[in-house]
Amino acid sequence: MSALLDQLTRRQLLWHGDSQQLAYQAVASGYPELDQQLAGGLPATGLIDIQTDAGIGELRLLLPYLQQQQQHSQRLLVFIAPPAELSADMLAGAGLDLSQLLIITPGQQAAATANVAARHKKSAEKNQSAKKFSVQQQALWAAEQCLQSGCCATVLLWPAAISLAQARRLQLAAEQGAASMVVFRNASQTLSLPVNLSIRLQPDPLGLQVTVLKRKGSWPAAPFQVNMQQKWPALCLSGTSGEPMRRAG
Repeated sequence: MSALLDQLTRRQLLWHGDSQQLAYQAVASGYPELDQQLAGGLPATGLIDIQTDAGIGELRLLLPYLQQQQQHSQRLLVFIAPPAELSADMLAGAGLDLSQLLIITPGQQAAATANVAARHKKSAEKNQSAKKFSVQQQALWAAEQCLQSGCCATVLLWPAAISLAQARRLQLAAEQGAASMVVFRNASQTLSLPVNLSIRLQPDPLGLQVTVLKRKGSWPAAPFQVNMQQKWPALCLSGTSGEPMRRAG
């Protein structure tokens, strides 16, 4: 049993709640309540799992973090398979440099992924192989390639589903590229993944209710409120926390 536990720990599939050596470097989230619960902010590198329903404010929560990630590293932000069209005005208004932002829609923009890989000397044969994948496989492949390239500060992915093995590959790629990988999952997908941070989001009249499910070097935390009223007063006053995505009509 001891040998099995040692093996799981080495593979980062198991860790001790009080282990300081596994603590991550934090980047301020822009929300004091969240920073306090996460000992300074969101992970600068590694895999971040966000369990949430779509359109309740999950991307809006990350905008200050993404702005810092992009500004400090001067590297790309990559959005893969977002569930709706992203609003350029909203992203620019949050301080993001749109010239350093890439949106990949698997099945429609395979060439975009190939261009990122080509910029960092990936083989043409490997780029062509992505076209043979399913849409889900293309999304995961694109995320892994972007992370490994070293040119991306943060990659955000909305997969239809993700397995333990796929999450582990993304975590290793994020470590290799010194990047953070954000995976948005439907709240019904409860499979525990090998991640640096896992949180669950629920709507709240003043912003979001956040539950920390897993964090390296710490224990899960009770649900708490993140107040978005200062940053998004109109949305909070109306009792919603909408996404920076352009809706039909």
